[in-house]
Amino acid sequence: DPAAIVLELDPGLAFGTGSHATTRLCLHWLCDEAIAGQTVIDYGCGSGILAIAACRLGAARVVGTDVDPQALSASRANALRNGVEAAFLTVDRLRGERVPFDVVVANILANPLVLLAPALAQRVRSGGRIVLSEILDAQAAAVITAYRRWFNIAICDSDDGWVALAGARRDDNTVR
Repeated sequence: DPAAIVLELDPGLAFGTGSHATTRLCLHWLCDEAIAGQTVIDYGCGSGILAIAACRLGAARVVGTDVDPQALSASRANALRNGVEAAFLTVDRLRGERVPFDVVVANILANPLVLLAPALAQRVRSGGRIVLSEILDAQAAAVITAYRRWFNIAICDSDDGWVALAGARRDDNTVR
């Protein structure tokens, strides 16, 4: 397809090549949503695939973060390979970033997503959006419950027993 956006990746020791259902779910969401001109954070960036895709889709500023230094190295190399500019920071360095983002994408396991709910919610501006994946269908309710305090959130897509959740940050912090 001549209109396709092609990404070249060498994941090295990091995760994320686009072949797993949850990565595909996040990529589909990024392609379907209007992210051009927006700020995006890829939390748990692995190979950098989602951050690189966000850049290629026109995001104004993209930050990837991971706890694994090898993932950050692979992400930087993959961004360079794809001719895009994204900042890849350790989670500790990200704490210094005080400005919330328009979009937060996190493709990490359900249990860490539940634990990270307050921290990830803080990263999304009022009216901003979040997409979460690497969630088994049976785990979706627990993750939705963890994020419901800040977001209007629901399952947006599924693939092979995995789901992606998407939501918009409410202006208030009313527990719902």
